[in-house]
Amino acid sequence: LFGCGVAIASILLNNREISCEFHVFTDYISDKDKLYFSDLAKQYNSRINIYVINCDKLKSLPSTKNWTYATYFRFIIADYFYNKHEKILYLDADIACKGSIKELLDYQFSTNEIAAVVTERDVEWWQNRASVLTTPQLASGYFNAGFLLINIDEWNLNNISSKAIEMLRDPDWVSKITHLDQDVLNVLLNGKVKFISGKYNTRYSINYELKDKVDNPVNDDTVFIHYVGPTKPWHEWADYPVSRSFLIAKASSPWCKEDLLKPVNSNQYRYCAKHKFKQKHYMAGIFNYLKYYKEKCF
Repeated sequence: LFGCGVAIASILLNNREISCEFHVFTDYISDKDKLYFSDLAKQYNSRINIYVINCDKLKSLPSTKNWTYATYFRFIIADYFYNKHEKILYLDADIACKGSIKELLDYQFSTNEIAAVVTERDVEWWQNRASVLTTPQLASGYFNAGFLLINIDEWNLNNISSKAIEMLRDPDWVSKITHLDQDVLNVLLNGKVKFISGKYNTRYSINYELKDKVDNPVNDDTVFIHYVGPTKPWHEWADYPVSRSFLIAKASSPWCKEDLLKPVNSNQYRYCAKHKFKQKHYMAGIFNYLKYYKEKCF
């Protein structure tokens, strides 16, 4: 919950004039993190609610190396707030806020609109998803599900959560989908979403920094940076300018004295080594490559 706590801190830090209430859904929380979240709420005069979920049923749904059962929390969230709130802003935990969210709080849904979303990638990708998912309309736009401004009433009126779980248990659909609930939601919400500015879900993989030339989409207008990919800003090898928004929020949160995370498995040792070489920390790079080979071979 390190990343989640700092993500909330980043929103509060950049929206001091707005009264925000946060809801954190998790399957585990330590006593230390409970204390940190409580301190964060007091620090910014906010309210943070923690929900510990029994995930046994979710664990029966499809998962991959990069997509765990936690990706299905958004179904629980949308159902939980029915008759409690008109809309909610769902965010993945690997984000950092660097701008105002006032426009989102003031957002008005049009008739039959279930969610406001941000497109993912480009037209070629949309066409690929349209073909693979046998849903031609997706060629006009396919969204990333890490940001969802949800119209709670319309979501429940259309039984989106139950339909999504049915699809995820259907072998025919499971054979098609590669992005799990994101693919499913794109099919179910087709024609019932509004695509809004990319500044609200500016995706960037820190592993892009390993390339010779980097096209960084984060700019002064960006509101949410979404750190997609296996390397996150809370990893100690993610030492790049794009991590700055996360680090500023960390320094202004109860997690300020927590160390950035070190690699703990072969995949992380490999990426850590690559980044250390990119950063010209050659001895650290060699050390982590040795740790990687040890993990792989033994």
